[in-house]
Amino acid sequence: MKTQKKFKTRDLTLIAMLGAICCVLMHIDFPLPFMPPFMNFDLCGLVELMGGFAMGPLQAFFIILVKILLKLATEGTSSAFTGELQNVILSCAYVLPPVILYHRNKSKKTAIRGMFIGSVVCSVLAVFTNLFIIIPFYMALMGQEMSYFVQMCTEANPLVQNAATLAFFGIVPFNLIKCGINSVGALVLYKRLSPILHGNGTGAKAATAEQTKA
Repeated sequence: MKTQKKFKTRDLTLIAMLGAICCVLMHIDFPLPFMPPFMNFDLCGLVELMGGFAMGPLQAFFIILVKILLKLATEGTSSAFTGELQNVILSCAYVLPPVILYHRNKSKKTAIRGMFIGSVVCSVLAVFTNLFIIIPFYMALMGQEMSYFVQMCTEANPLVQNAATLAFFGIVPFNLIKCGINSVGALVLYKRLSPILHGNGTGAKAATAEQTKA
């Protein structure tokens, strides 16, 4: 009973800490060249992945939730919560598949396969959330047409000429790049930070087991 309580307390502490780190990383974002200017790159997914690998899918979800709640508490919303909703949906789409698969079979190959699946799911889902939630909301808010957003993206990437090319040459590649970089970062850093995330003794054993399976 004491051990279970200890682990629960550690999970809560890690969720709060990693959620706070993600909230900070949300403010250290920037656009990518040739990508839609309203989409910014950040490294939140890296932290969410490592927290999920260390603790589990439910804890990963709460890290994402804490991130959003802290963001709302510190700066509010400029999108009537649609942007925050999209962030939760896409973060879960990216993070949960690899975390769930990894906790069924803790190996490097499983983690890589899961991150690939999560990246694809997130990128495809981003097309629908952007074209049917985020962009329509901003069009209504600003009194603009779809052509206004297409023109913004055309200036960054001449291949974007309409909603379809915005999805194909903008939204999908942006999310694949973002997820790919976060995945590589998590792959490189997780074993090194695993002892800290698990606690010294548990982390060392987990890292040794993962190296054996990999």
